[in-house]
Amino acid sequence: MTERPIRPAREFALLGLLALLWGSSYFFLKIAVAEIPPVTVVAARVSIAALFLLVVLRLRGDRLPADAGTWRRLFLLAMLNSTIAWTVLAWGQQHIDSSLASVLNSTSPVFVFLFTLLISRHEPTGPLRFLGACLGLVGVLLIVGTEALAGLGRQVVGQAAAVSGAMLYAGAAIYGRRFHHLSAPVTAAGTMLCAAACLVPLSLVLDAPWRLAPSPRALLAVAMLSVFSTGVAVMIYFRLVRTIGSLGVASQAYLRAVVGVLLGTVLLGEYLPVVVLAGAVTAIAGVVLINLPARRTGGRALRPAAVPKEQRAP
Repeated sequence: MTERPIRPAREFALLGLLALLWGSSYFFLKIAVAEIPPVTVVAARVSIAALFLLVVLRLRGDRLPADAGTWRRLFLLAMLNSTIAWTVLAWGQQHIDSSLASVLNSTSPVFVFLFTLLISRHEPTGPLRFLGACLGLVGVLLIVGTEALAGLGRQVVGQAAAVSGAMLYAGAAIYGRRFHHLSAPVTAAGTMLCAAACLVPLSLVLDAPWRLAPSPRALLAVAMLSVFSTGVAVMIYFRLVRTIGSLGVASQAYLRAVVGVLLGTVLLGEYLPVVVLAGAVTAIAGVVLINLPARRTGGRALRPAAVPKEQRAP
């Protein structure tokens, strides 16, 4: 069966939506962790997301994989993309400023580029893509403010944790391409189930969540975080891994900063300094440069990587 060509406008729209969903997660997290311990928040996040995704699979008529080999790979992907990455980043943010953490966390596209160039070589790594990765990082720095780098070199362990989280995200973006034989909702549901299997027992041991009495506001924040910023987001994420590639989907790290600026300006009426506007434009330019080579070759839209017939998702 011939695969349909990718529609660039639709993929860029989904990339922007993914940035919006993951960018808004900071808002919901801030509300939730004020009343609920972080490990329990993350455990609830992945558990509710898993239940939501199982409903999606039921409605689509999809099934979870039955072989142990696929589940082992899904477990590893969950470790890279959620369980370990989220825990490491949360720990690191206890020791460094959030502004510096956001800059260090935005380095994942650079790591995707380097890992692809030096190790996997699974997609193009031309000079325009490298320029895009660098421009996006500069844009984030301009948005956050160069003063965020003032603490660079101090609290090295916390900074190393933040960078390690970005490296784990990069590894997940590359490793996620192994699941072309599964639909995006199946991959998303599998990883969330694996993450829940690890985090729920940890929450029970560390936080005794049955003793907590969070407010309806905190519970609503957890629900929004779980369904939209996690369940819907990871489905889009795994779709984009298939269509625009590892570096393309990682570039949403730059767009998250732009989303934060736009939300603050449009919804809260915040003042938009020229340097922040320049940072947003620079970040968007970086994302465009990253994705153009991945989407077009010789003026023709790229097609998804061919998958053997026996491995295609039903």
